[in-house]
Amino acid sequence: MESFHPSTNIESLMTLSDNLWWAWQKEGGALWSALSEQLTGSVELWRSTRHNPKALIKALISQAGSPEAFAERLSPLAGQLQSLHRSFESYLSAPTKLPTSWAPHRAPYLSSETPETPEARECPLTAYFCAEFGLHESVAIYSGGLGILAGDHVKSASDLNLPFIGVGLLYRNGYVQQRLNAQGEQEALFLTYDFEDYPLTPALDAHGERLIVEVPVLGEPCAVQAWRLAVGRVQLILLDTDLPQNSPELRAITAKLYGGDGVTRIQQELVLGVAGVRVLRALDVHPEVFHLNEGHSSFLSLERLRELVEQGVSYTDALAQVKASSVFTTHTPVEAGHDRFDAELAWRALEWLSSPLSLDREATLALGRWPDEEDQGALFNMTLLAMNTCSHLNGVAALHGEVSREMFCRFWGCAPSEAPITSVTNGVHGPTWQEQGVRAYVQEALGGEGPERPLGDEAWARLTEASDEALWAAHRASRAQLIQLAERREQARRERLGLPAWESKLDPDALTIGFARRFATYKRANLIFSELERLTQILSEAPGPVQLLFAGKAHPADEGGKALVKAVYEASQHPKLQGRVLLIEDYDIEVGRAMVQGSDVWLNNPRRPKEASGTSGMKVAMSGGLNLSILDGWWPEGFNGKNGWAIGEAKRYTDPDLQDREDAMSLYQALQAEVIPTFFERDELGLPKRWLSMSKEAILSCTPQFHSDRQVRDYVANLYTQGAPAR
Repeated sequence: MESFHPSTNIESLMTLSDNLWWAWQKEGGALWSALSEQLTGSVELWRSTRHNPKALIKALISQAGSPEAFAERLSPLAGQLQSLHRSFESYLSAPTKLPTSWAPHRAPYLSSETPETPEARECPLTAYFCAEFGLHESVAIYSGGLGILAGDHVKSASDLNLPFIGVGLLYRNGYVQQRLNAQGEQEALFLTYDFEDYPLTPALDAHGERLIVEVPVLGEPCAVQAWRLAVGRVQLILLDTDLPQNSPELRAITAKLYGGDGVTRIQQELVLGVAGVRVLRALDVHPEVFHLNEGHSSFLSLERLRELVEQGVSYTDALAQVKASSVFTTHTPVEAGHDRFDAELAWRALEWLSSPLSLDREATLALGRWPDEEDQGALFNMTLLAMNTCSHLNGVAALHGEVSREMFCRFWGCAPSEAPITSVTNGVHGPTWQEQGVRAYVQEALGGEGPERPLGDEAWARLTEASDEALWAAHRASRAQLIQLAERREQARRERLGLPAWESKLDPDALTIGFARRFATYKRANLIFSELERLTQILSEAPGPVQLLFAGKAHPADEGGKALVKAVYEASQHPKLQGRVLLIEDYDIEVGRAMVQGSDVWLNNPRRPKEASGTSGMKVAMSGGLNLSILDGWWPEGFNGKNGWAIGEAKRYTDPDLQDREDAMSLYQALQAEVIPTFFERDELGLPKRWLSMSKEAILSCTPQFHSDRQVRDYVANLYTQGAPAR
């Protein structure tokens, strides 16, 4: 057995726990799980910490009685620990996967409006601002799709070793925890997180002191502390106002993600944008490009304007410089979904900027209004502020780019086809989301490097000849793990409420249909229950068992979304569905990971074209699951007729009720005539050969095209290098 000095083991363990790199390594989760099992006899302690290494280590040291006693108990895991530590050190020292100067390309699946790039450009230092980052379930600074996308973007930037830094907020209470009561109604719970359990270190100023900057927030000076969170090779800077020198109101700014009212929201966005820029300057980090991921960070452009004007640059030239070096990504195809503030509140937030910029009230507020808007009391729109201060604009799927051009062409007074908004279709981080058994299967089939091979690599064709038995076994194992998690969560809910034990009928061999996402009304979580009699008939006539698993939470202020939560729960209580339909409590990254890896079919039925992109279906495809989806978001680019199914038609509706009826009928028809028969059609060995052929097609057609490595490369090639100054 490999042996190391106890202090070496402790040092290596703490080094690994201080960087989220482990979270996308198969050996990472295995180490922490083994640590829990070795020292306590089970993995329950690891689970109870929400898979948090630092919290696990703290608990194990407490149990052992001292750090020294804990270190002695690490000896049986020394080989496993040191092997992972060597891999981590090798990762940090590896060269970039992109040359310093490289020729940008125009990917064929980007919109036709993406500009050609005439020359090779050096990859610029980019600061990526976002209100949330979904990195792992143990770091509660995310809500849903926007944050998960940002987390995957950061991980790929790390894997590609790009000059890249992220900026976000550090929330003391995170996002809402969902509790389902006995009637299936969503109740909100906010936890208080101990930052000592996060892989954080305080950012330090030039004197070695904790870095604190000050920003004006609605007329009151607000102190903001900066923290560093390491994500592989990338530093994420997180901002925190929970400081004793601040008033209780200011301390609460970074308490809850998307919490409070419009006042809280604009306070958070001032801190993110203005303090974010000031912290970077204090750290002597000077990005060449600023990437605004959604409108929440748009105030950063005004802070950059102020800097330049106070340096003696004219306002006109300063605005030109800021615009040229700024990338703005919109994720919202519904105008009401863009952050908008009352004019008086917006002026209170921005009045301090008017003097240095030599702008009066109306000129300041005009930066966040439509050019033709005559009402001086009109709302201040953060997306319009971004469009006024950023030259490089994109949506997150080809269809979303089209919808965005239609929505905002009025801003430029031009036809939709002439609006300067391109698209970069979202991607997902393969090492994080692809089921490990399937990942190993793909890697072996493709000769070692598999899952990260780029689009067009001829090696992908080998996957069609890989073993059907091995793929089926890997997917069955992940389906069983999903069922175990679902049953644990439901049993814990029932124990909390004092309800009888759940009579689960979930089956590891059943066709498992998954639906997991934010419960916004346009996503129509209960569409499959539109005609319960028809659904129950389809399921009863199926040649084998079919089960449906749901997960998702609504924003606490979204009454329509909360009504959908209850509607899905009530459908699960139907006598003919009980035990085979389950709404899993408290949708988070852990549940999401299990759902995308273990579902056979991924159900996605938003009202087209209101889904900007969606990424969960990409994760499902990477693990060999099949999408059953409306032709919205990313699916029109992903669907090829052999890797899943389409619901409805690629058309626009003016009557939402008609759209719902027609989409529901199409969904039922696909289930009855295509999905269920394909799954249960077996050969003499009991294998669903046609299903597995589609599964392989899903993996090989979607993995390279919708990997976040491809996404980040496209941002660099088509947007970041366009924003970098000439050298």
